[in-house]
Amino acid sequence: MSGQVHYELFTKRAPGASWSLALATENRTQAIATAEEMMKAGKVAAVKVTKETLDPETREFASVSILNLGAPDAAKKKPVKESNDPLCVSPQDLYTVHARERIGRLLEGWLERKNATPFELLHRADLVEELEASGTDLQHAIQKIAIPEAQARGLSVHELMRTFQGLAERAIERLLKDFRKGNLPDVDKEGFARAAERVSKEPERAYLLGAGVAVSIAPAKTWSDKIARLLDLADAAPVTGPPRALALMVIEQPLAEILGSRTGLDDVIGKDLDLGARLAAMTRLAAVEPVEAVMRIEPSVARVMPPLSEAAQRLAHWLSTEDFQSVRSAIAKRVVRELTGPRRLRPTDAQGEIEVMRALAMALTAAAGAGAAAILPLDDVTEAFTTRSRMLVTGDFVESYLGRERSAREETEALMWLVENVIGGANKRQAARYLAAGIAALRFEKEFRFGPDSASTKLHHLAQLQKAAARGGLAQEDYVPIQVKIGDVGGMVEADAKLVTALSRGASPPAQRLMLLLQMAVGEAAPMGPAADRAKSEALRLVRSDEVRADLAKTPERMGLVRDLIQKLNVAA
Repeated sequence: MSGQVHYELFTKRAPGASWSLALATENRTQAIATAEEMMKAGKVAAVKVTKETLDPETREFASVSILNLGAPDAAKKKPVKESNDPLCVSPQDLYTVHARERIGRLLEGWLERKNATPFELLHRADLVEELEASGTDLQHAIQKIAIPEAQARGLSVHELMRTFQGLAERAIERLLKDFRKGNLPDVDKEGFARAAERVSKEPERAYLLGAGVAVSIAPAKTWSDKIARLLDLADAAPVTGPPRALALMVIEQPLAEILGSRTGLDDVIGKDLDLGARLAAMTRLAAVEPVEAVMRIEPSVARVMPPLSEAAQRLAHWLSTEDFQSVRSAIAKRVVRELTGPRRLRPTDAQGEIEVMRALAMALTAAAGAGAAAILPLDDVTEAFTTRSRMLVTGDFVESYLGRERSAREETEALMWLVENVIGGANKRQAARYLAAGIAALRFEKEFRFGPDSASTKLHHLAQLQKAAARGGLAQEDYVPIQVKIGDVGGMVEADAKLVTALSRGASPPAQRLMLLLQMAVGEAAPMGPAADRAKSEALRLVRSDEVRADLAKTPERMGLVRDLIQKLNVAA
């Protein structure tokens, strides 16, 4: 079984650049095929695939290069011939994390019916007896792994099936023998701390204590009950030293398997949640302290985060410690995998899709930047949201998001919100194209020129839109044309209403008229462009008149405001 072997694909974007990891998988064929496709598409300068084999004694991986394409390394290493020896040769090999993951996939249906994890199967005599008695389930699992392994390794299916069948029989015989001889601890009777201390010096200490833990959680009827029992054992673990490390390491294995399954996780965070709510709950579970800190200062994040049940809060407390970091990291990585997948976060609510993605981005960024307690590298979070953003700038999503009832101004504001919330240069540019097309449409111009609002109100809205265009993180070459078009529409609105002329010759006090014109000129009451330019010319004419100066002298506080606006005008010029 390939529980201790996986394959890694590395790429070079340019000759002489450093290698970067692009893919890690247990599927040898997939790694090689992906490497060849990337080279064929011209996406990279070089690729290499390595086989990583875990040494059970040192817990270190030995690396063997099995494919190199493209620009060579500066110093070539002598290739190492790949071994075709069996990947799992003893029952102990079945207890590694990769082997348990494979067992979980091969026997997924049977384990679900038994409400058990691979960890429990490997440590409970009653379960292995049931599996052995079922006959077909075990045989089908062996067949499912033997066929692809035989193809990948150039061996016969029959030969590998005999190998795996013999391995399974030895593992079952070993567990049943230890059970019948009473070699397995009863942690409920003996006490978990005492049992951990007693077996901590045994060569098979993890296997022995694991058997005690598996039997202790067996009576639980639900996954939440199993987690509660595991946390009870964690509470009862030895206080310090190797026995505590052993106890928590053993507990971590079934805990990770339960939380790694969809049914187990749903039982903890709640059923019938859409993907966005599920990922929010998982993020809060994996990083409760930084997420709750963000929730206190960001109401939008607090609205998205589902409440945690009492059991989930207890689990979150344990995950925030150093003891179960791998479980916490596994949950966070699952969140990232789902973010980069094709499923919608809010399938029937495009507006909610953006809101939950924004909240998740803030929560995961805070969790990734939480120093030593960070659950993920910040680069992984950024890459995940760049991939998710790509879904938000497709034509179907934008059409669903805008709907058919919005006015031109509301559509523009919605598109600016979209621009602000997607990340990645290509995604920003695509969102900017939708925004530019909406503003350039005749509907936008007609609504502002002939709509029912007053000219001053229209100009104020246009000024806000023009400023918002620069706040969305777009490149200058993308947002400047948008701002220019908004300014042109503002110029038409002002020209239709002759607002500058009306203000300069109105009956209002001279200082007040000057203030209004200056506010238009600096882009506060009108967009920068023709309307602001005309307001600037008229304001500079007024400020030199004796009438305005005399009026300003009567109100020193207004004189200060005028001075500030003129300074802004000079800076803008």
